[in-house]
Amino acid sequence: MFSTANLRPVTFLGVFLTVFLSFLTISGPAAAQVTAFRQAVAEAAARDDDLATFYRGREFEGIWTGSTAADRNRRNALMRAFAGAGDHGLPMGRYDADAIMARLEAAQTPAEKGAMEVELSRLFLQYARDIQTGMLTPRSIDSGLVREVPLRPRLGTIQAFAQSNPQSFLRSLPPSSPEYARLLREKIRLERLLANGGWGPVVPARSLEPGDSGNAVVALRNRLILMGFMDRSATQSYDASVQSAVQRFQQSHGLNADGVAGQSTMDEINVQLEQRLQSVIVAMERERWLNRPRGARHIWVNLTDFTAAIVDNDRVSFVTRSVVGANASDRRSPEFSDVMEFMVVNPSWYVPRSIIVNEYLPQLQRNPNAAGQLLITDSRGRAVSRGSVDFTQYNARTFPFSMRQPPSNGNALGLVKFMFPNPYNIYLHDTPAKSLFSREVRAYSHGCIRLNDPFDFAYALLARQTNNPEEYFQSILRTGNETRVDLADPVPVHIVYRTAFTNVTGSLQFRRDVYGRDRQIWNALAREGVAVRAVQG
Repeated sequence: MFSTANLRPVTFLGVFLTVFLSFLTISGPAAAQVTAFRQAVAEAAARDDDLATFYRGREFEGIWTGSTAADRNRRNALMRAFAGAGDHGLPMGRYDADAIMARLEAAQTPAEKGAMEVELSRLFLQYARDIQTGMLTPRSIDSGLVREVPLRPRLGTIQAFAQSNPQSFLRSLPPSSPEYARLLREKIRLERLLANGGWGPVVPARSLEPGDSGNAVVALRNRLILMGFMDRSATQSYDASVQSAVQRFQQSHGLNADGVAGQSTMDEINVQLEQRLQSVIVAMERERWLNRPRGARHIWVNLTDFTAAIVDNDRVSFVTRSVVGANASDRRSPEFSDVMEFMVVNPSWYVPRSIIVNEYLPQLQRNPNAAGQLLITDSRGRAVSRGSVDFTQYNARTFPFSMRQPPSNGNALGLVKFMFPNPYNIYLHDTPAKSLFSREVRAYSHGCIRLNDPFDFAYALLARQTNNPEEYFQSILRTGNETRVDLADPVPVHIVYRTAFTNVTGSLQFRRDVYGRDRQIWNALAREGVAVRAVQG
């Protein structure tokens, strides 16, 4: 008989074991039937609040280690899922099905089986979290990763699993988005290509152009063929077929598609397959962070692609070039999701405090008439005469004024801004600085997203609530007055950072890691045990 004489329920473990022991002492015959297995389950589960609650609700009966058909089905389904963890870019060492089964078979005593029962539940919950909402906590990687991950309750997850078909439940855990399925398919394709030698040797040239010939052109030709941008060919010169293949490569990598393999194009061509696989695995982790409905209609801003798109049912219905935050610690655009509620036509620009004190205050201290396009205002919004202020007596902490630029063609926000109120003061807007949109890399703003075609963007959004969106918008614009226009149907906005992504045809695209964030994420995944692998087809 199990004795309770020496138990001291001071810690949670002690309290939990006291509750467990109450099951033993309901009556003498009932207590006699309680096994060492259940005691071991109680002791092992006590270290995890969710598992403690789960097993207590089952009177410490197992779901994995028994001999019933239900237990066998759960075990087998879990081991099959673990065996496929590497396909999803999860750590294969963490979910080594053969090693886990060996540990289970080695558990002979009731106490060992009870401990293994809880260990399987712990591994199940870790797997569910990893494959459903990601292994990493975004904010711990980079301060710009402010995305809120939609974590699922652990207790609810295992309770639902215990009542469900195990195979169906485990299949439902990964993101169901079309993008995740396409990335998974491309990852497996690249792994098989890697097992067969990858893309071959790098091209031994800094740049090549139409008319060139020789060994470097042959190496370029061969690499483009293996990458899938060129049909098999015996050409040894940079002819029209090579030029077209280079253009297709450039289009798939966000480069100026002129068909000339200049240095930036050659740098991308020579990126090794292993590094591209890392980008795909990082994109899958990012997709798990975003594992919630995007919205049948949503706005998708990919910072690495320098574009903003309106997406309807997984198809891009409108896209425009964008300028994003510069690659500086205080200017990089953050990554998050929100909901666009309205636009402001003829907006004022309320200058952020950081820009006021870091950029404009030093100018005003040198010349009180500097930045003359801006109004200086007090705490009540009243205009302040520059001649009445000695700006040299203030510093970044003590400067008491705000600054605002009234609506105008030269306004820093242009003639329209698109609002999804958020704590980061980030929004989409027009800009008078149009020349930046012709550049290949467009990271120049203070963090907000500038649009090349803001009027067309507005028309596309308004088309669902007015018969003539262009005339409606222009009639407001002509007034010159700052005007808020609410969206009848608010639209989810997702500001993302994907160096690997697909389009609806499944074509895999790559972009440069402009902020170095994906390198940081890969390093964190590698510390968790994630590795690039080659897989025989």
